[in-house]
Formats: sequence, C-alpha cells, structure tokens
Amino acid sequence: MAGTKKIKTALISVFHKDGLDELLKKLNEEGVKFLSTGGTQAFIEKLGYECQSVESVTSYPSILGGRVKTLHPRIFGGILARRDNEGDRQQMAEYAIPEIDLVIVDLYPFEQTVASGASDADIIEKIDIGGISLIRAGAKNFNDVVIVPSKAEYKVLLDILNTNGAETSLEERKMFAERAFGVSSHYDTAIHAWFAK
Repeated sequence: MAGTKKIKTALISVFHKDGLDELLKKLNEEGVKFLSTGGTQAFIEKLGYECQSVESVTSYPSILGGRVKTLHPRIFGGILARRDNEGDRQQMAEYAIPEIDLVIVDLYPFEQTVASGASDADIIEKIDIGGISLIRAGAKNFNDVVIVPSKAEYKVLLDILNTNGAETSLEERKMFAERAFGVSSHYDTAIHAWFAK
C-alpha cells in the first residue's frame, strides 16, 4: 500500500515500564533494533534483547543529573530526517546519523508530582524536556516515523504489528502523530497551569 514504511530501528525511553515487555517481544520478533537510555536500556537487556545505548550513538554520557540524555543532533537528526530528501540523506551519511523509524517515549509524571504535594524544586525536575522534544520530533516527521507518546498507545501499535508485521501506513503514522500532539498539548497545559497558579 502507498505510504507504507518498515520499522527497522526503535528509540525507546520511558518512565513507566509496565506493559512494555509485550511490545518489545513483538518488535524483537520482527527484527527491529533497539536504542535506549539508562533504566529503559537495562529493562530491555534484562528481558534478553540486545540494545544499543544512546551514548554510543552520541558519544556523550547522560549529563547534568540526567537532564540531558537524548538531546543531540544524531538522535534528533535520525528522527527528523526526511527519507526522500537527497540533501537530508547526504547529511545523515556525512554525520553518521542513524535512521530512527519508531520512537516510544512517555513523560515524567508532572501532574502526579504536583498532586503529591512535592516541593517546587521536585516539581520543576519533573518538567520533561527530552521526552517532549522526542514526541514533537517524531510527530512532526510522521511521514517517516511512528511516534508512541504514552503507554496508552502500546496496544494500538501491538495490534498493527500483529496484523501487518513491522509495516505501518501513512494514515496510521498520522493517527499516532495526532495522539502525540494531544499528549504534548495536555502536558504543557498542566505545566502552564502550575506556573500560573
């Protein structure tokens, strides 16, 4: 079908790991390579799957107490590059940027942290920067990338994988993008409300 893309490499960086194992099992069966950070990488490897570290792609460690992990041109270039754009493809080759076809990410629990009565300092640390940026990048480039912006979408992707293997249609990718912008919109609204109180 027109607009069909194959998922070959997935970047996975999630706060909540529950429900992820079934999705990882299916992606692994489909031959999808995993790329991840910190706790998520450890979770993936504990399940027995190979997983390349983001640090090995960026050549930077996680820095500033974990505030900066995925924010790097090799990661965001791999998500935002237009696969049918010759200039983008040349730059990917020039700068060793890997193609990232699937992004599975969720956000730090900002609203739950506010509701728990945490200190302002703790609340501010739960303002997600890398995650929200990954969501927006994946959604912007829905032409080439599948974005799974929360665990609520795990089953949606799993159903697609079970039906079509690691192939997605343009309509499916656009549907995930719409949901992703819904997630980012809700998140920013909650942060704005806290600052405005």
